[in-house]
Amino acid sequence: MSGTALPGEISRRIIPAGGRFSARLEAGDRLRIVDTQGQQAVDFLCYTAELPVDRYNAPNTMKINGNIYIGMGTKLYSDRAQVLMRIVEDTCGRHDTIGGCCSTWSNFARYGIKDTPACHANFVAELACWSLGPSDVVTNVNFFMNVPVRQDGAMAIEAGLSKPGDYVELIAEMPVIAILSNCPQRSNPAAGFGPTPIEVIIHRE
Repeated sequence: MSGTALPGEISRRIIPAGGRFSARLEAGDRLRIVDTQGQQAVDFLCYTAELPVDRYNAPNTMKINGNIYIGMGTKLYSDRAQVLMRIVEDTCGRHDTIGGCCSTWSNFARYGIKDTPACHANFVAELACWSLGPSDVVTNVNFFMNVPVRQDGAMAIEAGLSKPGDYVELIAEMPVIAILSNCPQRSNPAAGFGPTPIEVIIHRE
């Protein structure tokens, strides 16, 4: 799945279906997330590297950008309204801020299925690598996930709009810890009812 090396490429990894990933990024580092086969949601969080209690804040991101959807040019804001990362490339154009991550508990409540793999568990496991705990999981970005909101306020997770090879690229505006879960969901269209691998590239231009 790997293609031509990007300028200043630092690392490139395939994250399997249902897998997880994290990395520290310095200011100016770029993180590219590639949806290799299309319609694969990627749950994403980021934290200030020097003060991880200041982390991605969904309400601040929506209020300051003035939109519940994120895309090219969107800035991801922290609890303290600092700009953590900014989207500098986006070939999909539709990403979610309100759906949050799946969990074993919400999967059971919604679908009656127990003990499913879930993004919440992935986040908890990956956060432990940075001495962070379950309470540090907050409402996250869902790249490539399509969650339309109707005029009456109704919302639903619908089939993603991303095509094979679509990607989103973010630049770190300060040192951050970036954490993602390649969504293992099989009971709704977040991962096309069949999770697939993604590619994660870190580079610096």
